[in-house]
Amino acid sequence: MKILFVCSGGMSSAIVVKALKNEAQKQGIDMEVLAIGTSEVEDEIHKGWDVVMVAPQVRHRFDKIKAFAEEASVPCDAIPPQAYTPLGGPALLKKVREVVGK
Repeated sequence: MKILFVCSGGMSSAIVVKALKNEAQKQGIDMEVLAIGTSEVEDEIHKGWDVVMVAPQVRHRFDKIKAFAEEASVPCDAIPPQAYTPLGGPALLKKVREVVGK
């Protein structure tokens, strides 16, 4: 599963990405995750991502990001604030799977 995280600068999600990858590994799910800033979405969205997840700190740009995702036929949703933590891996993986439909 290929997940594109959109956050403020592409770096603040490192801890959350690690928690998500750890949970996926526990469940035997092969996962690639890339965290990018909002300015990179339009260029990156067409590179075969399964889902786009938008970090809480850029929720104000969600509609624009979702429009890019819809244009590329990629599911998109916001990351719940309670899942955007070092311990949020299980909740975030559950949300990602709901969005992707797996």
